[in-house]
Amino acid sequence: MRSTRVLNAHRVSRAARVVVSAALLALGVAVSPAVADSSPSASPSDDSAAPTAAGTSFRTATEVDQRQQATASASTGDYLYWSFPADAGQRPTVKATVKLPDAHASATWQIDVYDGLRRRQACQYGAQTRTAAQDAASVSLSCTLRTVRAWSEPWANDPLPGTYYIRLTAVGLTAADLGLPVSTEVQVDSKDVGGAAAVDGSLAEPLVPGVAAAAAKDGEDGEDDSETSVAVLSSIEPDDGWASGWWSDRWVWTGVGGVLAALAGVAGYTLTRGAPRVRP
Repeated sequence: MRSTRVLNAHRVSRAARVVVSAALLALGVAVSPAVADSSPSASPSDDSAAPTAAGTSFRTATEVDQRQQATASASTGDYLYWSFPADAGQRPTVKATVKLPDAHASATWQIDVYDGLRRRQACQYGAQTRTAAQDAASVSLSCTLRTVRAWSEPWANDPLPGTYYIRLTAVGLTAADLGLPVSTEVQVDSKDVGGAAAVDGSLAEPLVPGVAAAAAKDGEDGEDDSETSVAVLSSIEPDDGWASGWWSDRWVWTGVGGVLAALAGVAGYTLTRGAPRVRP
């Protein structure tokens, strides 16, 4: 009887060691992608290639990469446009600084962000509109968008992967305040949210300029398109390309859960099967 108890205690200790070791190993595998997701999603900016001008409409918006500071000189009353790529799982934050002339009247500056369908996106938080006093040397604005989803319902206004547009302008100006020289700085950063924002679905193509025309052209069969102009897609995209929407760290946690469940089953069987029968 004593030997049976010792044998069971040894089995319990061995099963506990196996389960603890497997759990630590699984947590190490799962935490690594999570730590990677918490880092900024874009590569460090290249100041030498940073744009120094802004567009004046959606069609002429200046392309800028994430974590790249774009500058532009303009006049009060101008509408300034930039565009940047945002992929599924990212939460972009747009920051803008306007340096004002020495003598100016009080003015309200506003920054708006639109998605690839030119739908205005709401800011989760940030000072999207600010009023600069007469003695202010500069004014800073920011807008943090909702997390970009890989797919959403057609009626929803959720951010989707593709090109996003920034519009910066002063609102409510009088005729006497128009035309004053200003300089602007715009930068976009983003945070990878990871599997917490993953959805079961993905877009066939990211919402970038020209993608619809290009898809229609590719689908034509047997037609002479020698005189048809080819749509040019946006030249900016995430450093590692557009995500297909199928991968997230939810796969890691699902695998870890399966491994732990299997180990728990083995441990339970080891504890409950009892001592082996000894034949006389």
